[in-house]
Amino acid sequence: MEILIQQLFNGLTIGSVYALVALGLTLVYGILHIPNFAHGALYMMGGYITWMMMTDFGLHYWVAIIISIIVAGLLGVLMERLVFHPLREAPPIHDKIAAIGIMLFLEAFAQYYWGAEYQSMPTPYGQVVQIFGLTLTMQRILIVVSAVVVMLLLYVFLKKTFIGSTIIAMSQDREGANLVGINTNKVAMLTFLISGGLAAIAASLSAPINLVFPGMGQLVILKAFVIIILGGMGSIPGAIVGGYILGFSESLGATYISNDYKDIIAFIILVIILTVKPTGLFSRGGH
Repeated sequence: MEILIQQLFNGLTIGSVYALVALGLTLVYGILHIPNFAHGALYMMGGYITWMMMTDFGLHYWVAIIISIIVAGLLGVLMERLVFHPLREAPPIHDKIAAIGIMLFLEAFAQYYWGAEYQSMPTPYGQVVQIFGLTLTMQRILIVVSAVVVMLLLYVFLKKTFIGSTIIAMSQDREGANLVGINTNKVAMLTFLISGGLAAIAASLSAPINLVFPGMGQLVILKAFVIIILGGMGSIPGAIVGGYILGFSESLGATYISNDYKDIIAFIILVIILTVKPTGLFSRGGH
């Protein structure tokens, strides 16, 4: 029983990271209909910047994370302005190729600048705590709590603020949003800013457990795509629920089936859910 509860908590931890990454991805997809393959590279850059701020500049973990959120967010905005915006009238395949190009470029940059070695990120939350007979690290608790706080803040921002409602309006109908005078360029830039920030938060929280290296975004982004397809492309609740479904399945699968297969589980679930509900769990009608 204890193993099960421990694994459920691990699933919660992994799921929180996946959900944050998938949220950024689904926001961009919902608004611009761009499957941003470069999102994994933003995740990786976020991890490296937090690590560099702590190890090279001696900044505190939280200060490093804030800098990382800003830098990854601005990288997202640059990506939108310099690459995706000019391609908005081009055939859809161009976006995808451009996104893969950005991903390869950022990974090559990271390898050139920081080297190909795996780096471990220090954390002030390395303590181990015992709760109800479970052994948890503070970092894992921090991941779950921070992810929930970030998701709640994002929800309040999207639902209760004017800017948030313009993002939702644009995700429902871009042309309509343009007609009623919403500045679609600003909304697109803001969406990429939020998306990059979410990726940086996810990477900064999970890196002390996982390590930082140039290819760290690849598997995460593949799983994030699985999640947003699971949850319905462009659906925010879908991204969150999908993230946790995947996190739980992986940690339970690793324990009760085999650790070697835990990365395949994502794709098995994808096949099963799409067989039953081809549009994903939370897909919006008509999209």
